[in-house]
Amino acid sequence: MCGGLGSRFWPFSKENKPKQFLDFFGTGRSLLQSTFDRFKKIVPVENIYFVTNDAYADTIRQQLPEIEYNQLLLEPIRRNTAPAIAFASFRIRAVNPNSNIIVAPSDHLILNEDQFEGDMLKGLEFVSKNDVLLTLGIKPSRPETGYGYIQVEGKNMDGIQKVKAFTEKPNLDLARKFLQSGEFMWNSGIFIWNVNSIIDAFKKYLPDIIHKFNEGKELFNTPAEKKFIDTSFPFCPNISIDYGILEKANNVYVNISNFGWSDLGTWGALHDLSERDSDNNAQLNCKTLFVESSDNIVAMSDDKLVVVQGLDDYIVAESDNVLLICKKSEEQRIKHFVTDVKFRYGDEYV
Repeated sequence: MCGGLGSRFWPFSKENKPKQFLDFFGTGRSLLQSTFDRFKKIVPVENIYFVTNDAYADTIRQQLPEIEYNQLLLEPIRRNTAPAIAFASFRIRAVNPNSNIIVAPSDHLILNEDQFEGDMLKGLEFVSKNDVLLTLGIKPSRPETGYGYIQVEGKNMDGIQKVKAFTEKPNLDLARKFLQSGEFMWNSGIFIWNVNSIIDAFKKYLPDIIHKFNEGKELFNTPAEKKFIDTSFPFCPNISIDYGILEKANNVYVNISNFGWSDLGTWGALHDLSERDSDNNAQLNCKTLFVESSDNIVAMSDDKLVVVQGLDDYIVAESDNVLLICKKSEEQRIKHFVTDVKFRYGDEYV
């Protein structure tokens, strides 16, 4: 899945080039390219599909020239993860009616790739033998309020546990209780299932989406040489796979994993993963002199020198024609800043 806007990383991430296409750590590979590199060790390249917005088709082909156009599943409009997963599932079933599928965001960071590969192979084996919807849960290391949580039931099959409940982003007090209980895992947003298991779940819990894709089912059996765009999206509800199916289904299991995961969803998460000085300051793509300052992250679009004096717990980020200076503790407001900028100054800055 690589069609998101990544607006929480504005101004680095903009509508014409969101965060999945950016190289945050100076490795020479974008987050999308790193995700592709990870998965081509697990499945053949031709079996990797990309659900994305139509506007990003050429960018993906530029970053991943080894893939074919018929591996791009293009959305004419954004409709959240449930329609995106239904789209891919119908297309994949037309190619192989008994496929086992890994669903993964394109913009996550994985530090232990050997462990990740082992967990993916274990999951694929598990769903090939069981009619289940498998999630990847991460054992929490702190009371994080920015992630969803999965509560485990205690029952398990082959070391994989039954899911009791999903909980969206909790407040700090609740996150602390989750951590202390030992029953809650972070929801990684990575899923594994057989194509028929997930389509059956759509039929049961989101029949409107199935109906829309069934109307265009001939499309899924037609080879696409250039672009594979589905026109059902504008008529689908805007709903996540978690809320639409996983919170309701009774055959959801979780593999508790420990492969050094971060969803890189916020500047704060990026700060925590970056190299920091003795005052907990981080810098990306620039030279920085920090004076009487701590707990900051400074990111520039090229190799600038930045002098920061008297700031604590701030994001300072510049890209092209935009400079953002924002309290790190209030970075959830960045999405609102983007909306206000677009309203007042137009699309040029977003």
